[in-house]
Amino acid sequence: MNNPLIIINPNSSETVTAGIDAAVDPLRGFGVPIKCLTLAAGPKGIESQMQADLTIAPMLELADAQTDAAGFVIACFGDPGLHALRDQTDKPVVGIQEASVMTALTLGQRFGVIAIMPGSIPRHLRSFGAMGVLDRLAGDRALGLGVADLASADKSLAAMIRTGNQLRDIDGANVLIMGCAGMAQYRAQIEGATGLPVVEPCQAAAAMALSHIALGQSHRKTKHAE
Repeated sequence: MNNPLIIINPNSSETVTAGIDAAVDPLRGFGVPIKCLTLAAGPKGIESQMQADLTIAPMLELADAQTDAAGFVIACFGDPGLHALRDQTDKPVVGIQEASVMTALTLGQRFGVIAIMPGSIPRHLRSFGAMGVLDRLAGDRALGLGVADLASADKSLAAMIRTGNQLRDIDGANVLIMGCAGMAQYRAQIEGATGLPVVEPCQAAAAMALSHIALGQSHRKTKHAE
């Protein structure tokens, strides 16, 4: 049996992990098993930089225990521990934020992000600045909902569609990114309502990781033979 791609949800919500698992299911057709894990030590939802940073050490331990992994995806939109995990392993490691932005840039000129809380936006902007893509960012708008609220379509779907339309009509976005792994189940509805391509970040990251696995690519360079 092929070694699996391991997707780690750094929060402790099994509901979020189940949504991630369902979102990436179409990618299982490529033949690499995909295993989604929940970080039991994580918070119920990651809504601040402090919460994100506190997940890094236990996430590294969980990843280290996956001795048969072919690669890893960090399924939190802040990409906590991305570079630390790349230091720890020579397997490909992809963060969903980085992958979703790279994917969005292939689907439109200006991307908009549907964030969860207003406090998430500064974290996003720091990352986008580090990635050098701020000139392609149309806007980043918050729903004002926590991660737990996303599980209820009654609480969140209308707000996501409204925010997507604002990013399109006011900010000029022509591709949207769902700014939380907990939004995974709503991609089709948001695409249908806004008429824009929508990037679900776990799908984007898993697809990128699978291509790295198939091509034998990794962030860690091999040493030249003497």
